[in-house]
This record gives sequence, structure tokens and C-alpha cells, in this order.
Amino acid sequence: MSVLAGKLRKVTGKSATRDVRNDEAMPAVVYGLKDNLNLIVDPKELQKLLEENGRNALIELNIEGDSSRNVVLKEYQTHPLKSGWLHADFLEVDVTKKIKVKVPVLLVGVAPGEKQGGVVNHIIRHLEIESIPKNIPEKIEFPMDEVQLNQVIHVSDLVVGEDVTIVNLPTDVVLTIHEEKVKEEIPEGEEVEEGIEGEEAEAATSEPADTAGNKEDG
Repeated sequence: MSVLAGKLRKVTGKSATRDVRNDEAMPAVVYGLKDNLNLIVDPKELQKLLEENGRNALIELNIEGDSSRNVVLKEYQTHPLKSGWLHADFLEVDVTKKIKVKVPVLLVGVAPGEKQGGVVNHIIRHLEIESIPKNIPEKIEFPMDEVQLNQVIHVSDLVVGEDVTIVNLPTDVVLTIHEEKVKEEIPEGEEVEEGIEGEEAEAATSEPADTAGNKEDG
């Protein structure tokens, strides 16, 4: 289990939040099993932890002035203009009970269908699963070495651990491989010229309306 340090945040509000961020720390909140807590954590330590263990890593959050809590990162907020995290929400969990999370689906290798000119359309990029926290996989890998042209891969084709339940429907499409259709381009001006030629031909073979059937008796 990954470990992250935190401190209780006694003062809240815009001014206090700005002071926290100026100290290169980040405000956070813990909710779930017990009372909600406002915290301060190190965003760099959190980011490093997640890079090493995955987005759904089970974290032992050691809170100064409070007991340790088992949590997962539920949501986070980043700065809209520059790199850096602004806020994080942690969900306290019971390690013996299942929770629902989303796990990335990673395609591994190159499919024979791609070599035949097919284009991969990766539809489901995150799969919703249910598992106890310690068994949550960092990612779900799908080998592409046997996927042929025009083949469709469904959720039922994915392999996960025995203690992991997939929430998505088995019939949901994960990916397809189809040959990309190339539209035939009409040379510029060709369509217009054909239209003009057609009109000229029709005019040459048609009798003027004001003379047809109205010849004078001789």
C-alpha cells in the first residue's frame, strides 16, 4: 500500500487556500466512512505516488493530528493555464468491501488487421469495474496480435482477475478494425463542364418551343 502524509487544515476560505498553494502545498478533502476532513497534502508526492502505482492506487493517508485512513483518489482539479494540481478529493474505503472505479484499457501490439490497411477505432478507453481496493488493476491490457480486419472486440473478450467484476455490458464494443474508405475526388471544374456540355447538347437537339407545331399553311 502506498503512503501519503497529510495535515489537518484548520482555516478555510479563499485567502487561506491561496496561502496553502503559495507554500507549494495543496488543499484536499477526505470523505466516505467517517466525518469529512479538510487537509493539506503535497501535490508532487501525490502525483509521484500515482505515477508509480496507478490512478486507482490504495493509499494509506497518514494525517497529522488524526488517525491513518485508507483512501483512493476520487477526483482532482488542475490549473487551467499551467501545470499543477489545485485540489484533490479522497474517498475513504473499507478495504474488505468492493468499490466501483474506472480502469484504463491499453491495447498492446499491432494487429494483423492494421497491416492489411485497417484502422483501429478504440471506443472504450476506460472500463468500469468493481473490486476490493487492493485488487484493483492499474490497467487492463488487450493483446492485438490476433485481431483481424473487420473484427469487432467486445467487453466479453477482455480478461480481468478472478476477483474483479466488469460493470460494463458484455456486448459493449471496445474496438473495431475497418479499412478506411477513400473518397474519389472529382477534378476541379469537371462537374461544371459536364453540366454545360449537357445543356448545350440538349439545346442543339430540341426544337424551339415557339415554332414547334405552328407552321403556316402553304
